[in-house]
Amino acid sequence: MATMPLQPENSTPRSQAHKEPQYDLVCVGFGPASLAIAIALHDRGINPRVLYIEKQRKFIWHAGMLLPDARMQISFLKDMATLRDPTSTFTFINYLKCKNRLVAFTNLSTFLPLREEYNDYMSWCAAHFEENVQYGHETSSVSAVRNEDGPVKTWQVTSRDTKTNQSNTITARSVVIAIGGKPRIPIPISGLESQIVHSSSYSTAVPQILKATQSTHSIAVVGGGQSSAEIFNDLQSRYPDSSVSLFTGASALKPSDDSPFVNEVFDPERVDDFYRLPPESRQQSTLSNKATNYGVVRPELLDRLYKAMYHQRLHEPDPCKWQFKIVPWREVVGSEKDGERIRLRLKNTSNGEISMSDNAFDLAILGTGYERKGHETLLESTRDLLQEERFTVERDYRVKYRKDAVAEGCGVWLQGCCEDTHGLGDTLLSMLAVRGGEMVDSIFGSQTQQRARL
Repeated sequence: MATMPLQPENSTPRSQAHKEPQYDLVCVGFGPASLAIAIALHDRGINPRVLYIEKQRKFIWHAGMLLPDARMQISFLKDMATLRDPTSTFTFINYLKCKNRLVAFTNLSTFLPLREEYNDYMSWCAAHFEENVQYGHETSSVSAVRNEDGPVKTWQVTSRDTKTNQSNTITARSVVIAIGGKPRIPIPISGLESQIVHSSSYSTAVPQILKATQSTHSIAVVGGGQSSAEIFNDLQSRYPDSSVSLFTGASALKPSDDSPFVNEVFDPERVDDFYRLPPESRQQSTLSNKATNYGVVRPELLDRLYKAMYHQRLHEPDPCKWQFKIVPWREVVGSEKDGERIRLRLKNTSNGEISMSDNAFDLAILGTGYERKGHETLLESTRDLLQEERFTVERDYRVKYRKDAVAEGCGVWLQGCCEDTHGLGDTLLSMLAVRGGEMVDSIFGSQTQQRARL
């Protein structure tokens, strides 16, 4: 794929209206979604002028949750390529072969690799495209290059070097926004950043805050999903002399449903059916299948946690005296300082009563999920071009701009923020191989058809 260097910001959108864009495609963010597009372009033999802009200094996937022994929740066959093209160079099996671990992995008799191994697999894939990636740059806006003589044909992408703070601007015919989610922080944390952290930075931030692993700390974990449960489990070995309390607004930790019939909700062909549903039916479908992904925990981890709780009960019948506690029916709605520690403001979800936590904590870790609205900020200046008031998308993930406002063959596509229209699998890895191919077909349709005829 052809690349071009970033140019310093030195011109306005209107002054570039009649210039050939520097790139055929710019992907904002180089996580798994954009990586799947890069792989699909490679496999299709298409060589456009493409640039991937990534704010991290290198490729890494969920760095804060690469915990020891944490396994993937999807089969390795749902990798970056296999479901689209099993003969691709970028399958997980070929990665294992290249790393001389294929036979050894087979001996494990599992479809679920370690999370750190899957991150290494994706990093291995990403290394093939390094010359096309601008690491250490955070995109601040995507704007239309206005053309007084007709519709928009070019987009301007402005980014900032996170090291030098220098601003850069490039132009592209097509833009994909795949920036992932922003940590959801449901309570004010101003001034408490060293005492309240999000799960996304758990394994990187917590060791810097609580450096003495053998000291007696008091730690709170907030949330009842997979991340919170994994952190609660990890803390028991990472800080064995500390007390840890997990707070969940539900009545108990609940198992995820990955039974085969229910799991078909993540089949790529199901996206067409979901997209055609009326909005009310989409909401109902999402709600009915929520147990596949939200606020639930893998059954094997639940078993492990329950055995740990039982072991405490064996030695101490009073749960109030346990070192590790799971506190149901409690939603964390605030916090306040208590000397060097913090106390949590708790809402009893069974009756609505508000109270303060009995214990004060050195640290609270929030497993409260992510918000996926960052694209709206990046695209704010293009809002007047929209067909509707919101940034809605077509089936092919293209933003619905007015046809008279944006030219054919030019557009903006969204990835990982379309769950309302494309279903529960939109934010998950399991769709990426097929979706990467769909994105290439949508953006470079004529070129993919020509390659298919050769």
